[in-house]
Amino acid sequence: MGRLIKMPVELPAMEIGAMVGDWWEEINESTQWQDGIFYALCGAYALVSAVALIQLIRIELRVPEYGWTTQKVFHLMNFIVNGVRAIVFGFHNQVFAMNPQALVLILLDLPGLLFFSTYTLLVLFWAEIYHQARSLPTDKLRVVYISVNVAMYFVQVSIWVYLWIDDNSVVELIGKIFIAVVSILAALGFLVYGGRLFFMLRRFPIESKGRRKKLHEVGSVTAICFTCFLIRCFVVFLSAFDADASLDVLDHPVLNLIYYMLVEILPSALVLFILRKLPPKRISAQYHPIC
Repeated sequence: MGRLIKMPVELPAMEIGAMVGDWWEEINESTQWQDGIFYALCGAYALVSAVALIQLIRIELRVPEYGWTTQKVFHLMNFIVNGVRAIVFGFHNQVFAMNPQALVLILLDLPGLLFFSTYTLLVLFWAEIYHQARSLPTDKLRVVYISVNVAMYFVQVSIWVYLWIDDNSVVELIGKIFIAVVSILAALGFLVYGGRLFFMLRRFPIESKGRRKKLHEVGSVTAICFTCFLIRCFVVFLSAFDADASLDVLDHPVLNLIYYMLVEILPSALVLFILRKLPPKRISAQYHPIC
């Protein structure tokens, strides 16, 4: 009997691309997939929000006498940011159908700005440690942090008010570019002060378990936050010029899932895990709120 020879079946690259494109469009246009993905995002955000709240309660029970430390504010803001996202995606059908369009932009962009304020608290904290270690003045660091945030919210609110009055595509484009610029500034902040603190700790002469752990914390959080803000900058900037990459519409559920998982959910979960250690009950003069 003759041997059967199996001929390899090769699909042209164009056919594979067409199949993937059809699959992508089928999911995007399916209301079942839309609901499933957005409810999954809602559940993920709710879980991260609950973890942040539980950690905040644990810290408060541990050191109730120290008021609102940076650590407590950080976890409170994480709870708020992720809680608002969970509500927005839980009611996604109503949110994306709102008029005027400025309302949709407010509900989608405001948590992103709060995310910026939350995680740049870490930059402020690290900057204060670095300046103290170098005997540099620290009194202006909090002023800079507050000023940057006030300016950011002022500009963004001005853009929202204008869009509420006049739904202008040029102003909407400017708004997206503004978010991209804010994101790259946050990424650079983590790179500069996270990097400085990391290399300062590496040069610290005394080898200890605490030093190694702090190196791991600073290095990991810097890499995570720098990456997530860089991705946010790239995607938001791309969506400003390409309607197919827009995140402000209901029929891009897969893109929303990938984007929000990479820039908010996973980074928040990882940072909360890395910074899970509770402060000691007896706090020395050297204690820092985020440890």
